[in-house]
Amino acid sequence: MPDSEIIITENDVIETMGLFTKVPAILLRGWVSKNSNLVKSFSNQIESYKNKLSPRDMARAEKVMEMPVEELQEILKKAYDRTGKKQLKILADPKAKEFIVLNLQEARKVLFK
Repeated sequence: MPDSEIIITENDVIETMGLFTKVPAILLRGWVSKNSNLVKSFSNQIESYKNKLSPRDMARAEKVMEMPVEELQEILKKAYDRTGKKQLKILADPKAKEFIVLNLQEARKVLFK
């Protein structure tokens, strides 16, 4: 499926909610404020998980990594509005932009090396 046909929405975020809500909101808030590189900390788990992804899942992941962060955060905000999950609100906050940029860059290195 070409990237141009892939559309990422809040439904995609809601479908993968477990990835966002495994971490307590208070911890996530701290990591965001410190601009922590979580991908580096969890690279082994990500590497292992990568092998379970379908080509479509990989294409969707690549699409997310290519999106402007503001667009991604708008999708996270819509997902928060629908679910009320604090972790999504934290990530949708403009203050989380640097954290998201850093972790998307690192995720790209792990997933597409």
